[in-house]
Amino acid sequence: MLLKADDIHKVYNGEPLLTGVSLQIEDNDRIGLIGANGCGKSTLLKILLGEVLPDHMSEGDGQVVRAAKTSVGYLAQSAALDSASTVWDEMRAVFSELLQAQERMHELELALADGDTSVSEEYDRLSGWFHNNGGYDIDVRIRTVLFGMGFTEQELHRTVSGFSGGEKTRLALCRLLLEAPNLLILDEPTNHLDFDTIQWLEDYLKGCRSALLIVSHDRYFLDKLCTSVCEIERGRLTRYRGNYSAFLVQKEAAVERQEKEYAMQQKEIAKLEDYVARNMARASTSKSAKSRQKQLDRMDRIEKPVKPPKRAGLSFTYEIEPPLDVLEVRDADISVGSGDKRKTLLRDVGFAVRRGEKLGIIGVNGIGKSTLLKEILGILPHEGLIRFNKNVKLGYFDQESTNLDPNNTVIDELHDRFPAMLDGEIRSILGQVRITGEDVFKPISALSGGERARVCFALLMLEHANVMLLDEPTNHLDLPMKEVLEEALGEYTGTLLFVSHDRYLLNKLASQLLELTPDGARLHPYGFEKYLAVKAEEKAAALAAAQAAQMAQAAKARQEKAAPAHRSKAQRSADAARRNRMRELEQEIEALEVTIAELEEQLTLPEVCTDYQKMQAVCKELEDAKNRSEECFMELCELEGE
Repeated sequence: MLLKADDIHKVYNGEPLLTGVSLQIEDNDRIGLIGANGCGKSTLLKILLGEVLPDHMSEGDGQVVRAAKTSVGYLAQSAALDSASTVWDEMRAVFSELLQAQERMHELELALADGDTSVSEEYDRLSGWFHNNGGYDIDVRIRTVLFGMGFTEQELHRTVSGFSGGEKTRLALCRLLLEAPNLLILDEPTNHLDFDTIQWLEDYLKGCRSALLIVSHDRYFLDKLCTSVCEIERGRLTRYRGNYSAFLVQKEAAVERQEKEYAMQQKEIAKLEDYVARNMARASTSKSAKSRQKQLDRMDRIEKPVKPPKRAGLSFTYEIEPPLDVLEVRDADISVGSGDKRKTLLRDVGFAVRRGEKLGIIGVNGIGKSTLLKEILGILPHEGLIRFNKNVKLGYFDQESTNLDPNNTVIDELHDRFPAMLDGEIRSILGQVRITGEDVFKPISALSGGERARVCFALLMLEHANVMLLDEPTNHLDLPMKEVLEEALGEYTGTLLFVSHDRYLLNKLASQLLELTPDGARLHPYGFEKYLAVKAEEKAAALAAAQAAQMAQAAKARQEKAAPAHRSKAQRSADAARRNRMRELEQEIEALEVTIAELEEQLTLPEVCTDYQKMQAVCKELEDAKNRSEECFMELCELEGE
């Protein structure tokens, strides 16, 4: 056990936020923590970290206990770093204890070289500890994590203050991964990360030994990593075994089971109460009635299930069936700006979309995904051919909701678009997206991002488009609303083109993918899981091809040097001598490698470690062998280059 929280309560402004929450985290746990915005996830994390104290409702409640061995690393959504440090110095600061030990070892080595044998025991202890804790791998570990998280060699010596907020969060995550605590608490760790970096992080976390507690809206991330999911709902925490997809199935089954058990118990209670009421006053049956009453008194009553908030009810329909071939794009460019400032991001973009297909458009930030949608819609100018077939009716979701008038109220926005509709009809469609009561009179400018998205979905439902273009439709949505949208889009029989970074949505919906890269646009005629597998295979094949090309180039160079066109007798004699010398050097290097391995093994023997004179002799012999090996290697390199 690493950490245990028992019977946690927290009240804000007289309203209970957390009620009797208990959570135990074991060494190998991978826990996803989910819940609606404002349900208390961040508050619970702060209580577990000791930053906020729980409220005490009874004696002994609100205990948070850590095991003595527990070290906790926490990545908040906004993490602090030393702005004056370079990236390299900030990462090396994680290993300050090891680096101090290394400095002390150098001091002791100098003392030993001067004949001071009194420090040999300290040197042995320090060198063993340094080796066992990965001291010789510090730089390799730092580069592995930084490069995996998308940083380059050139950025290692930049100061932290020169990075953006998202890049600083990535740096903070790098530092946390290098610290390797045995409990990692991560709050939205995939924010600001692209597909490749998220996949690297998933693989890294799968292999790390730390227990994980993750707060995330990235359902694909939760699916890949979590072995259990904890949901906070109405102040209470419920734990489910398995990943996020397993949680959805169990949650639905649990709700149905609770409702059935409650209904059955209520039926049994009504039956017993009726019997007691009819028979308590009769002498012949009063004893039996009292027995039934005791049974009622002892009964462990099931709480009445609280009905979940009514879900939004999205439904996208259309009336006109388009032809089989819906959209053709040929030799198009993706460009931003105008006039002298116009910049072309991609050229020669081409693809076709057929009726009923769901095309996911993916690529790194700034590559032109949203621009492509706007060019397809005719909002932005373009070169090349972009042509829809006849009988196509378009619907568009803008991630920034710029198509809404900020001066309008919600109800007026719909009235302006559909003037023939009555107030009751508009209220009904707004009710489907959970905008009700006085909220319909809110100005668009006062709405949150999620509320503006709901207004846009209401408009989409009223447009009855047979082709919909969606730009990051799950941005600003909480998990329940994302699930509602996925279900509605999955049932939509029209044609769908959507830009998204939401891998769960892509995996659920996309029948094919259009990938935009600096090298151009590429159509993948399959879903997201197959796309990931194909990209992994291509990456491995490219690496193997690069290695094979390097080997072939080196072999060709050796062959060209080994067989000149016209050689004199003196040249042939010199070449033969050079080849003989190279063979001798290769054999000597092999023999030295064996000797070095044997000497390093001797340094681990107790009879050598405890005898300074023996250790000094072995170290001297080892140093001589390594120096001779280096000399042979350098000579071999010179001969190969001739």
